[in-house]
Amino acid sequence: MSLRLEMLQVARLAPAVLGAEASGLIEHFIRSQHHADGGFSDRAGQSDLYYTSFAVDTLTALQVEVPWEGLSPYLDRQFDALDDLDFVHLCCLARLLSARPGRSDRVGEVLSQLHRYRSADGGYNQIDDAPTGSAYACFLAYGAHADHGLPLPDPDGVARCLDGLATPDGAWANDTVFPIPNVPATAAAITVRRNLRLPVPPATTDWLLGAFHLESGGFLPFPEAPMPDLLSTAVALHALDGLQVPFGKIKEPLLDYIDTLWTAEGGFHGTWDDDDLDIEYTYYGLLALGHLAL
Repeated sequence: MSLRLEMLQVARLAPAVLGAEASGLIEHFIRSQHHADGGFSDRAGQSDLYYTSFAVDTLTALQVEVPWEGLSPYLDRQFDALDDLDFVHLCCLARLLSARPGRSDRVGEVLSQLHRYRSADGGYNQIDDAPTGSAYACFLAYGAHADHGLPLPDPDGVARCLDGLATPDGAWANDTVFPIPNVPATAAAITVRRNLRLPVPPATTDWLLGAFHLESGGFLPFPEAPMPDLLSTAVALHALDGLQVPFGKIKEPLLDYIDTLWTAEGGFHGTWDDDDLDIEYTYYGLLALGHLAL
């Protein structure tokens, strides 16, 4: 199943919680980040495929018009430097091509570049020639293929990679360099394993719910983290929902926490320490609220 569409189905519910006025502010904020060259801006004000992918999905979730007239030439120009795009930006380009109206006849060029990032254990890594993969890279690679209705090459290799990143408590580390279980990596592994029809350990649910910090109302990114963050909160809810785990008992604290990250400028902060707004966290705000609207 397309990971992009899976998440959009939920994010589209967020306006029911936000209301029309707040949804309009978000649309205005996203459009204000549309760069003259057709892409959307990163935090430094430069066009970036990563932030552009979140902008397109945020506008799509709000069910408003996406400015493809300027975006399409921007995407087509990326093929002029395809060899120079790193793994994450290649995956973002694949995601954007799946979103663009009409079927792209060049997506195969993008996906073929991902083979450079296969790790020796059968997974994917953000760097080439890595001995082991990362949960995040496996998630992105799966999504890049699934969003175009294509099977993931060597899913058994990805399964082996994720098995190597699993921790005894039912969680996953992102990579072998820092083998610390954390919520984003665990959520990524759950999503990939669920879509590959692989089992998820029974202990995983308790580990994820244990990352919820009642005093603050959000999910911590890893045990002993000083504060929760919006990304971890959104992906934890998405993973729990994918596992069909109810979280109604913590709905109100979660809504209160997300509200503390909202600003009338039309975006969400990533954490309480984050002074800036960006498109990525605004999308995660919609994803989290969409799950809480159910």
